[in-house]
Amino acid sequence: MIVTCVYIYVKPEFIEEFKQATMLNHLGTIKEPGNVRFDFLQQDDQPDCFLLYEVFKDEEAVAAHKQTKHYLTWRETVNDMMAQKRKGVRHSLIAPTDPDLW
Repeated sequence: MIVTCVYIYVKPEFIEEFKQATMLNHLGTIKEPGNVRFDFLQQDDQPDCFLLYEVFKDEEAVAAHKQTKHYLTWRETVNDMMAQKRKGVRHSLIAPTDPDLW
């Protein structure tokens, strides 16, 4: 499993537009065969801060995701909405170890 947390800070005037664009990316991503999870979160105490929690089956699924129309559209659409460059951090999965739980 490939787990990535993507931290995104959005300019306050673009929060609603960012949410709409990211929901379209979310809806496309969860239909991808190699996607396991794609959670879209907004920080409660800092509403301009967002987190994408992405889990893909393998590197091939990650690469395929980055070529999809919904991802490429999202990337182009939200680029100027960000207050700073987004940061993706890879993580190693420790638990759950049972693939049926995913």
